[in-house]
Amino acid sequence: MTNSQNRIERRFAELKAADRAGLVTFISAGDPDYDTSLEILLALPEAGADVIELGMPFSDPMADGPSIQAASLRALNAGQDMHKTLAMVRALRERDDDTPLILMGYYNPIHCMGVGHFLEQAADAGVDGLIVVDLPPEHDAELCRPARARHIDFIRLATPTTDARRLPLVLHNASGFLYYVSSTGVTGAAAPSAERVEEELNTIRGHTDLPIGVGFGIRTPEQAERIARFADAVVVGSALTDCIGDASQPSEATRQVVNLTRSLAEAVSNARGTRSVQERKTPEVG
Repeated sequence: MTNSQNRIERRFAELKAADRAGLVTFISAGDPDYDTSLEILLALPEAGADVIELGMPFSDPMADGPSIQAASLRALNAGQDMHKTLAMVRALRERDDDTPLILMGYYNPIHCMGVGHFLEQAADAGVDGLIVVDLPPEHDAELCRPARARHIDFIRLATPTTDARRLPLVLHNASGFLYYVSSTGVTGAAAPSAERVEEELNTIRGHTDLPIGVGFGIRTPEQAERIARFADAVVVGSALTDCIGDASQPSEATRQVVNLTRSLAEAVSNARGTRSVQERKTPEVG
């Protein structure tokens, strides 16, 4: 294993040292086609993405809303498969050996490829972590523990319904960071209440030292800035896949994704400074 095996840990350490949250961007591999998707992937780090989630297209993405469902369908219709997804990771690594990349999706495509073969190819390609939304902690022996043995982080999801009894099981064997799903329902749902999410993150931090990224329902720079004041990272996916789906042509998709990513990155980067200024304000005495 190369010295790249701790990209996620290193990136969050850098963010902590800089006293800012990170921006985690999600796109579906192969959306709207392989070449355009690769162009977008390669452009994300320069546009300001600190961590990249690359979706593994699947025909039945049950936890995803209409935007990411449509992205998966476009990718599958364009011929995307796991081998092409891993080829995209290799292409990124030829250009960028620093930005952490996480494969996100469902267990079925991994199982069909064969867990051992998949993990061997993923580690070789330069994958840093996995988010597999339909594989709960009770099935750690299936993929989580073998992935950890390959130095691939297994990133868990926690939700507003994860209670005190469930949380230790969710955190057991988790690594990289914890993905906090800020609202119930599917991806792209209503924007979360920043105040409520901050309270819930404070509770979770009493149980883990892992960084916590917050996602689901964050679509605009303003929403991202509010969450970035207290979260370790802000995750944006549906808004970016909408850029691709709404584009009239592939070059327009790339331009729109890059522009939105830049706006989100600026908002996230400036969030802690905004908080500090607000906290330093002296109340008026009247």
